[in-house]
Amino acid sequence: MQNLKDIPRNGAKILDYGVNSILFQRGLYPPESFTADENYGLNMWMSTDNKIKEFLSTTLGQLKGWLIERTVNKVALVITNVKTLEVMERWDFNIEYEGDINAGPDQTSDKPLKQIKNEIRDVLKQIASSISYLPLLDCLCSFDIHIYTINDVNMPSGWAKSEPANVKNAQNVKMRSFSTSIHKMETMVTYKNVD
Repeated sequence: MQNLKDIPRNGAKILDYGVNSILFQRGLYPPESFTADENYGLNMWMSTDNKIKEFLSTTLGQLKGWLIERTVNKVALVITNVKTLEVMERWDFNIEYEGDINAGPDQTSDKPLKQIKNEIRDVLKQIASSISYLPLLDCLCSFDIHIYTINDVNMPSGWAKSEPANVKNAQNVKMRSFSTSIHKMETMVTYKNVD
């Protein structure tokens, strides 16, 4: 059985793997600035850049608490053209809460851990294979992470509210989801159609 307190830590780690995989697969940073980390039976490419690692650690560290409080319904990785500020891609990780809402942080999941890990592996494999159908990002791009909350939350200093990051002339691809029976996460990528 998994405890609710462990799920957000694992959820934030899964997002860390997912975000790093996207940054690597989409070529936002040179391949030599990543190192392989085996997890879920896969080689996950993790950034070795200290600024990226610090940004993700701070952002996903805050996310853990909000997941326990059940105040987050979506995390989005937004990829933007540095020159024009146009949104090129948006990776949405939609979060639904399952189980007993009133059970508090001691809620446990009876779903077998092996099954949860297999579902997570399938999502991460699908993210890694997305390079085969997404259009080439042929411009210098940057990224940001947007966290969508259900209620007003106390924002840490240095954080700010942001405008919606919409992709013009967009196409969507819905990916697999995984569920712990406490949280369910669905992944979707929205990208600019360059026909």
